[in-house]
Parts: sequence; structure tokens; C-alpha cells
Amino acid sequence: MEFTFLGTSAGTPTRSRNVTGLALCHTGPKPWYLIDCGEGTQHQLMRTRYSVMQLRAVFITHIHGDHIFGLPGLLTSASMLGRTEPLDIIAPEQVRRFIDATIENSDSSLSYPLNFIDSEAPDFYWQDQHVAVTNVALSHRVPCRAYVFTERNLERQLNQNKLMADGIVAGPQWGDLQKGRDVLLDDGRLLRSDDYTHQYRTARKMIIGGDNDTPDLLQEACKGAHLLIHEATYTQDVADRVGPWPQHSSAQQVARFAHSAGLPNLVLTHFSSRYQSAPGGSPHINQLAAEALQHYKGHLFLARDFDTYRLEKDFRLHRLNGH
Repeated sequence: MEFTFLGTSAGTPTRSRNVTGLALCHTGPKPWYLIDCGEGTQHQLMRTRYSVMQLRAVFITHIHGDHIFGLPGLLTSASMLGRTEPLDIIAPEQVRRFIDATIENSDSSLSYPLNFIDSEAPDFYWQDQHVAVTNVALSHRVPCRAYVFTERNLERQLNQNKLMADGIVAGPQWGDLQKGRDVLLDDGRLLRSDDYTHQYRTARKMIIGGDNDTPDLLQEACKGAHLLIHEATYTQDVADRVGPWPQHSSAQQVARFAHSAGLPNLVLTHFSSRYQSAPGGSPHINQLAAEALQHYKGHLFLARDFDTYRLEKDFRLHRLNGH
């Protein structure tokens, strides 16, 4: 499972950071999933290997502009490039109205259907052949969600001894069973894949949060999770000065939660535009990492635009070469 940050700034872009967007894929860049789509996301994508033609679904955490203003441009560009495949949009209902109004009032049209799915439905669940997705309500100024991605259809290992003992010789049926398919033999016997195979590893599980001032809301979802990607808009001293109204988390808050939840990997993102990345800049973005490291002892990363990460099958998280 790989993901690339398309934007890591909160509210407004900076010279080095765009607003929020993240590309996620399971086995390669097609298909892939987009989580949030701030202004300029399609420009960021041009510097990656991801194509809007292979985009499978868009997941929107909430309606604030730094998470959705890039959607109309990205969708209409895909149309101009000739996309015909339907696209799932998992988002609050207001996002449907926003897209419809923008297209209607800009003399635009789409060459492919949009399938809107209400992210705030109480029974929300989405899946394709690679991942299953649920979500968790967070605490922000508007309804907001974190999305929980869990692998599906893991590789299966054949129990060859049992197959041979039951008189099932090697052949195409073995391949079908290994792919998770049940097989009906010519003699009428039904072979169930679960009876002749087993999954030899645990599904990877990662959580991608939206804006949130109460990390503890993710306590239940983080059980068995291998990675949390969460906003850390401020250091604690800045959060104290700003006050509670923005309803964002500090690096300290998130780190303390991640430590208490036993999360092995934590990536912080969505940093206030006041934090500088250039040497000598003040306040410097490294202050967020320094604060988090005082409270979290797992593998901590501070996201940067175009950084790509891989969550391995053994649950180790690596930062790969950037763009």
C-alpha cells in the first residue's frame, strides 16, 4: 500500500506546501484513490505517476474549501481527457451540490457518470476488490470524517496435502481455489476455497483523518491499525494562543493519543501556513516533530508535499524517494 501527499498545508497554500490532498494505491498507480482535493490538486498530480483516468474513487473528509476546491477542475479535466469510466465520490451531500452548481454555472459537462455516496450515512461502507472502507465521525466546525482503509482479498496459500488427500489433482481448480473462488467438480462435489486455503498474513489497516480536535474519537478504530495519518495544525503553545474555535489538533495531542493507542506508525500533516520549511525560518516546521517526539515513541514522520510512503506487508512504513 503506497500513498503520496499532494498537499500538506492547512487553510492556505505556501510556497512549498499545497492544501490537502492524498493519493493512495494498493498494488500500483491503477486503480488509485484520492482523499480530499484542495485547490491545485490536479497540478500536483502532474508531478506524480497518478492519472485521473485510473482514479477509482474520491473520499472527501469535510466541506471546507481547502479540502474540496480542487474537485471541479479535476473532474472536468478528466472529462476533457476522454474519461468514460464512472467515478465514485464519497462525500457529504453539500459536495454534490457544490459540484453540480459549479458545472452548471461554468458551461461545463462531464463525459462520465459520477456516483455520489453519502459519507455521513450511519451505515457507510464502501469496497472494491482491493480495500474495504469505513469511517469515523470526528470533531470539527463542520461534520468531518476519518476514513479507515483495510485490505481485502489477501493472497491465499494452498493446502496441497489436503487437496491431494481428497483426490484433487493439480490443475486449473487449484488456481481458482487459491484466488478465493469455490469450485464445482464434474462429480458434483463443491470445493470451498476457505477449506483448502488460508491467508498467511494479516490485512494492513490504515486511517486517514480529516480535521479533528479530539484524536481520542479514533480510539476504537485504531485497534489493530498499523498507521494513522492525522492533522497537526499547531504546536501546543500556538494552539493555546489561538484558542479552541478552529477545532484543530496540536502535535502534542496527536502524539499522546497515538502513543496511548499503541500505533506503530504516525504521519503528521495539515500544518498551519505559519510554519516555515526553509533553514532559519521561524516558527520552523521541525518544531512540530520535536514536540511530537516528546510524547510518541513509534515511527514518526512529518509529511511533505510529494513524499511517497509504502506500508509493507510486515507493517513497516518507509518513506520512498519523492517525486
